[in-house]
Amino acid sequence: MGRGEKKVVTKEEWEKKLQSVKIRKEDMNKLVMNFLVTEGYVEAAEIFQKESGTNPGVDLESIADRTAIRKAVQSGNVEDAIERVNDLDPEILEDRAQLFFHLQQQRLIELIRAGNIEEALEFAQEYLAPRGEENAAFLEELERTVALLAFEDTANSPVGELLDASQRQKTASELNSAILSSKCQEREPRLPVLLKMMVWAQNQLKEKVAFPYINDFLTANLEEEADSGP
Repeated sequence: MGRGEKKVVTKEEWEKKLQSVKIRKEDMNKLVMNFLVTEGYVEAAEIFQKESGTNPGVDLESIADRTAIRKAVQSGNVEDAIERVNDLDPEILEDRAQLFFHLQQQRLIELIRAGNIEEALEFAQEYLAPRGEENAAFLEELERTVALLAFEDTANSPVGELLDASQRQKTASELNSAILSSKCQEREPRLPVLLKMMVWAQNQLKEKVAFPYINDFLTANLEEEADSGP
């Protein structure tokens, strides 16, 4: 192999290497349970506990408040979520200006989604504009959100992703992480962290080796990398 050439590992060779790595099912179950508990999926955690016998490590009833708050945001009832958080611990939002802004931004998005244009404009002017004047990043996000009002077909507009369910999920996850942090618990599930580390490791290895890699983590199918040699 000449200088600058990559070592080539065939799919068959790579699969043998993967099969030689032994991972205990109990460890995989713990990762799944950690994800369900950290994200606040109580019902799923209860079912998984019964089916796999995996100990959640916490009293599942104790995360009911987090679950209710997440569901409120995911259903678009942000005001209810804010009230629940303040009942749980007022300092969570008092100490996190960015999180509070994102919750208020989500409230604005929900008003626009419902077609309450006048109320949306009044809300933006009273609650979000003052924060935008103090923070350039907040102002930029506010302008993107208000831009939804400029389009008849908001869902297919350049800022239409703000109306996607993923936007609610993003806000709910940020709030969930803050609640966990306030309780000195893990803010992020271990499984996504491991996947990020895997992507990083694959990218590092690609610089020196041509090997079958996982591009789509939903299917986990191995994709052949073309030999970069002559």
